[in-house]
Amino acid sequence: LPPLSISLPPSLFLLSSPHCVFPIDLAKTRLQNQQNGSRLYTSMSDCLIKTIRSEGYFGMYRGSAVNLTLVTPEKAIKLAANDFFRQYLSKDGQKLTLVKEMLAGCGAGTCQVIVTTPMEMLKIQLQDAGRIDRYYCPQREQFNTMLPPQPSEAQRKLMPETIVPGTVPTKSPTAMQLTRELLKEKGIAGLYKGLGATLLRDVPFSIIYFPLFANLNTLGKRGAEGPAPFYVSFLAGCLAGSTAAVAVNPVDVIKTRIQSMNRGSTEETYSGVTDCISKIMKNEGPSAFLKGAYCRALVIAPLFGIAQVVYFFGAGEYILSFLPGN
Repeated sequence: LPPLSISLPPSLFLLSSPHCVFPIDLAKTRLQNQQNGSRLYTSMSDCLIKTIRSEGYFGMYRGSAVNLTLVTPEKAIKLAANDFFRQYLSKDGQKLTLVKEMLAGCGAGTCQVIVTTPMEMLKIQLQDAGRIDRYYCPQREQFNTMLPPQPSEAQRKLMPETIVPGTVPTKSPTAMQLTRELLKEKGIAGLYKGLGATLLRDVPFSIIYFPLFANLNTLGKRGAEGPAPFYVSFLAGCLAGSTAAVAVNPVDVIKTRIQSMNRGSTEETYSGVTDCISKIMKNEGPSAFLKGAYCRALVIAPLFGIAQVVYFFGAGEYILSFLPGN
């Protein structure tokens, strides 16, 4: 069978896996975005319970359409780019040194931000909309006792209806509405807000993930030349993914804060990476950089485990066959 037909069933599984862990990703975004003085959630479970109570079951899936649409090409670019750079850096099929493995991961992380940055930009606005709704309507939940602040001009532009203090907007903006508004106001640069922070997160992630996965996967190989079983690739992807996710979580917090456009009047705004770091350190302390770390590990581990299994079934070779010279 051709690689594409072999990889189709696991590829469909790859499409469904982000949907399964998306509520955890939503909790991660809301936990990372809440600042001192605007704390609504105490933990992942607390966030999910309060989200269901105030927004319903499907409130946990705000922004999931963006994720489902773009996460597959994002992972395909990341894994195919890593394979390409590994082949380019290898000599006569010899085993890559650790430095070259890290360089290949660096190249993969750099390539993926083409898709990752706009995907994260749109997803974060949609995921955090429920938190902002409750920020504007303290009467809706007993756990929120803050006075309702006035929305900023930037927030009004991104919301389909003006939010009146003490009320909840009847309709949340869609991904298409956000995209059109960003393109109208700021051009293509609007979708790539936080590009620098995304690079600072994804490049180190790939530098850690790919060498760690390759070495863990090698431990489970059948003989010197045989491939590792698919379950070994899955476990290696899970372990390497969760390790890399926790390692770069401080930068993920910075990226989430920078890309978030809707904030309450008492919440800090950030002009860049260094400004974000200094304000978080000053107002919230170093522990704030670990917000949502365990949520991110729970999301990344199965995604990369499944992605590596998809590659095990031949998707990688199929993608690389379109490159010149193959």
